[in-house]
Amino acid sequence: MTAHEGQQKYMINSYFQSMSLARRLSLGFTSVLILLLAVAITSIYALQLQGQRVQRIVQVNNVKTTLANELMESINDLAIRARSAALFTDMDTKQLQVEFDAAKVAEKSFLKTEEALNALMVGDNATDKERALMGDISAAGKKVLPSTAESLEQALDADTVAAVLTLSNRVRPAEVILRAKVSELIDLQGKINEDANKDVLSLQRTVFVTLGILVTVALAMGGFIAWRITNSVVQPITQMQVMMSEIATSQDFSRRVPVERMDEIGMSIVAFNAMIGKIQESSQQLKQKTADIQAMMHYIPQGILTVVAGNKVHPEFSAYLETILETKDIAGRDLLELVFANSSFNAEILSQVEAAVSACIGEDSMNFQFNEHLLVSEVEKKMPDGRVKILDLSWSPITDDMDTVVRLMLCVRDVTELKALAAAAGKQKRELDIIGQILAISQEKFSGFVEGSVEFLAENKKIIDAVGATPKDGLDPGTVTELFRNMHTIKGNARTYGFLHLTNMVHEAEQTYDDLRKNPDAVWDQEKLLRELASASDAIEEYAHINKVKLGRTGPGRRAGVEKYLMVQKQDIQDALDVMDDSIRGTDLASMRAAHQRVHNMLQMLGTVRVQEALEGILESLPSLAQELSKEPPHISIVDHNIVLRTQIADLLKNVFMHLYRNSMDHGIETGSERVAKGKPAAGSIQLELALAEGKLQLKLRDDGRGLAVDYIRKKAIEKALITEDQKLSPEEIAQLIFAPGFSTAEQVTEVSGRGVGMDAVKSFVEREEGSIELRFLDPQANSASDGYRPFETVISMPAKFAVQANS
Repeated sequence: MTAHEGQQKYMINSYFQSMSLARRLSLGFTSVLILLLAVAITSIYALQLQGQRVQRIVQVNNVKTTLANELMESINDLAIRARSAALFTDMDTKQLQVEFDAAKVAEKSFLKTEEALNALMVGDNATDKERALMGDISAAGKKVLPSTAESLEQALDADTVAAVLTLSNRVRPAEVILRAKVSELIDLQGKINEDANKDVLSLQRTVFVTLGILVTVALAMGGFIAWRITNSVVQPITQMQVMMSEIATSQDFSRRVPVERMDEIGMSIVAFNAMIGKIQESSQQLKQKTADIQAMMHYIPQGILTVVAGNKVHPEFSAYLETILETKDIAGRDLLELVFANSSFNAEILSQVEAAVSACIGEDSMNFQFNEHLLVSEVEKKMPDGRVKILDLSWSPITDDMDTVVRLMLCVRDVTELKALAAAAGKQKRELDIIGQILAISQEKFSGFVEGSVEFLAENKKIIDAVGATPKDGLDPGTVTELFRNMHTIKGNARTYGFLHLTNMVHEAEQTYDDLRKNPDAVWDQEKLLRELASASDAIEEYAHINKVKLGRTGPGRRAGVEKYLMVQKQDIQDALDVMDDSIRGTDLASMRAAHQRVHNMLQMLGTVRVQEALEGILESLPSLAQELSKEPPHISIVDHNIVLRTQIADLLKNVFMHLYRNSMDHGIETGSERVAKGKPAAGSIQLELALAEGKLQLKLRDDGRGLAVDYIRKKAIEKALITEDQKLSPEEIAQLIFAPGFSTAEQVTEVSGRGVGMDAVKSFVEREEGSIELRFLDPQANSASDGYRPFETVISMPAKFAVQANS
């Protein structure tokens, strides 16, 4: 099929598909009727043509039969005349002449009839067999006629009877042939007529059969057209019905019924698809809203549920509620069992909540307003593992168009951390307040205040213990006055220095003493007095602890300003206090976390010092030490990984690393010439690295010198009777011998080494603060170097409390 033909077919299909159903029905049945009419007309016309043909054949054949019969009569007449002349020679001449003339007439009739027959034997009027017979008849006639005429002439002459008979007998065979041919022609004409009649009958049967077939086909075609048209109506309607069912089942509104035509059914399908499109649009909007709500319910970090009649929890709730309540068994649960089980509320309060919820659902929204105050807003709930969660509860009514409460919505918020952060923020604020108050005075004044306050508290405790539970012979006013005076002195000094938290705490004890002093009816309560005294003592201890641990200020006083030991500015403390004030009043968990972390980091940095600063004096002395030892000043590097140290161990580290750095310079790093000879830089390098891991602070010191003389250490240890000659020790065990008291590898005593009070003193310093020190070989796989020296590092481990990981 060419492209043009395909386009034509498409246009025709489009044309028919665009027809209306009524027009299509009319066109279909009209086509069937036209076909039936055409079949009838064609059949009648064919029968008429065939009848005319048969009629013409019969007519011609009848003429030919008549002529053949006439021809036969002429032959008979001629034969009779000829035989009569031969047999009846006694006829007179006149009679013979009559016979002769009659024969001539018969001969002429024969020739005329023959000519007429030959005239009919042309074209479609005769068959080849008829024409052949006519040829045979003409040939036989040419033999018979002249002989007959000759016989008659001889009879007239009356020569001899024998001659006439001879001639007659000679003509006899040709005459027989002629008769036979004429008879055959007559029979053939009868057969042709019979065959023509049979053809007519056969044609009639064929026409009737064909007409029946065509009628049947037409009826079938009409039925097919009716079926197609019915199907074209039923099928799309059924398809629409099936599609409706499938859409209703699958809720897939993106599906459409194909539009293959634009008749009444097609327009109905278009309208149906448009309706589905509207439903799809509405469904998508509904799905989007539902998805938004579900997403919100799934991701919102808040517990949301609704309560229906019977105080039951509706199946739809936020996913975060499972995290808050730590259970997946929520839907359909009783509200009080789910939320308030294992809470701090008694049965009365729970009954009140249950009654309030029941009184709201199914009633006018005004009932909620009346009962809202009975719905608790916070509950402390004990979890299965013993933890206590603080849950914030927010109640809201869900009403219908009639303003009737159909459900109650309960928003549950876990404010445990928020409360804890608020408490921690309050504690941090108090701590920051105390730090600010302490920093306002010198260490010397603060130390004097603490020592004096401790003495006054100790004296008051001694007095209270001496009086006992019940004063004997009444309470001595002088005793109460002394108690009051001591506490009043502490309060006065605290107020003078601005120690507000301490002032408030001491004020309670002072008020009790003042009441005992002025009120005769006041009762001596030793337990209360000791409790208030302990509280005042704890408050003073809190100030002293912060001063020592947070600020790193100890002893009676320091010449250097406190700022040297404080790693943050005083303004930062004030800023942190402002942050704490805002966070305590706020409810934003993230902001409170950030504020808490900020202040926590700042408090961690109080009373810390970087190792570079703690070892500043030692590091500055190394160049002069190198000059004294005739060595190049070393390259010093410190990798602290942003770790700072508490000032409590600053003096310890100075004492420890004074020995370790001097040992590296004296025993480890070679002279410049030795190092150059070994391919090393003339100046050595010493590296200190800090690390915090597994609750330990590690300080690793290593240099690029000759290393540790393991063999020589073993030799010196044998000489000093620390080990025996046959005692087998690993290289690591031998290395640890340098920490033995009095052990030294120096050949002679100098200002730098050889006095035997080095590494054992270092070990003593470290262990005094619950630390440890060891030597580790940097190449643990090698047993010993060729020159007896092995590279190593000194590792000091201290409790992690002495270090802080500062923010980068």
